Amino acid sequence: MNKLIDDFYHPVNNKEFASIIEELICNKTVQEMKNYRQHYETTCFEHCYMVAYYCYLICKKYHLDYVAATRAAMLHDLFLYDWRVRQPGRKGLHAFTHGKLACENASRLFDLSQKEKDMILTHMWPVTMKFPTSIEGLILTFVDKYCATSETFEVIKSRMFMKKAFRYAYVFLSLLIIRL
Repeated sequence: MNKLIDDFYHPVNNKEFASIIEELICNKTVQEMKNYRQHYETTCFEHCYMVAYYCYLICKKYHLDYVAATRAAMLHDLFLYDWRVRQPGRKGLHAFTHGKLACENASRLFDLSQKEKDMILTHMWPVTMKFPTSIEGLILTFVDKYCATSETFEVIKSRMFMKKAFRYAYVFLSLLIIRL
């Protein structure tokens, strides 16, 4: 893509996207999502931000309710704990329960439509059995899986590269020492 297109599609440069999530991302509790890792080096906030942006682009392109999809995507993981550590009093595994908790947290902070609540509650389908009731909810579900997979593979790829780089450096140094 050329620079103009890259700039247009970058979330920071999209004024409509920014205006949709401004109220959400300025909230102190939503900002706390930056304190929790989601997938390796990606914070919960960064993950939700990118999911929101991709949902915005897809739903807008297909003339769907992109405002509701963007808002729900930005809040879909508003659970505020390290999901890798067992939480006292939390019943059930994180994958099965965090949608409900995120919906409760988001509903306390913002006036959400029923569609937005459903999208947050059902974003973990097919892990959870409840199927999204809207096409926007289904898009959020798949975009969430795409982003999670991308974030995970990016780290795995970089770690594999680092291991190879160290291995080659070790071989190079060994050969250099042998020659001396």
